[in-house]
Amino acid sequence: MRVLSNEMRRAKLAKLVELEGFADENELLAAAVADSVCPAICCNPDAPECDYTAEMEPDQDRRWCEVCDRGTLVSGLVLGGII
Repeated sequence: MRVLSNEMRRAKLAKLVELEGFADENELLAAAVADSVCPAICCNPDAPECDYTAEMEPDQDRRWCEVCDRGTLVSGLVLGGII
């Protein structure tokens, strides 16, 4: 997978916060750090409109997107720069 731009990271993290129902990114990151799974969102640069979400292990570097049929899911902890 290609390296994500800072702009795409911020946009995808904001979308993940919205879709998962958190008040802000700090709330999402705190919840993700305290749990064994973390919300993740598709970050396929060839399909930036894909906002498929799922739970993944925080240290997992990629998970399969059911919509794009590619390993393009990225955890909120990675998007937020925690991992």
